[in-house]
Amino acid sequence: MAGRKKTRAQASGADKAGQAMRDSAQKIWLAGLGAFERAKSEGPKMFETLVEQGRGLGAKARESADQAFRAMRETSQEASGKWDKLEQVFEARVAKSLNRMGVVTSREVDGLSRQVRELNENVLNMMRDTTRRAPKAGAKKKKPARKSKARAK
Repeated sequence: MAGRKKTRAQASGADKAGQAMRDSAQKIWLAGLGAFERAKSEGPKMFETLVEQGRGLGAKARESADQAFRAMRETSQEASGKWDKLEQVFEARVAKSLNRMGVVTSREVDGLSRQVRELNENVLNMMRDTTRRAPKAGAKKKKPARKSKARAK
């Protein structure tokens, strides 16, 4: 098995493939340089264009967010109103049931407490008045006036 020598056709095919690869690599390199130069020259313009587009989108995004927030707030208020109604119905039913069972309400307890305070104040005032009127201990009582003899006859 002696080594084969390449024929001229095989050598020229390999050269052509190598040349095609070099040409392709050269084009890629030149495309990269062109892209770099374009980015360098058009970069500030492109940046400003993107900023303007962002401003427009930012306003739209804010408006969409505001609409979503308003819708959420309205939904929340409606739900809150429904919960308030449900709470009122529940409280009314509980109060009705407690009333049937004879349970005293807090309003009734407050009224009774107020009446007890008033009665207590009245009793204290009456006690003060009677202590003021009563003679002091050790004080001499006035003796009734004696009837004169002239009257007796």
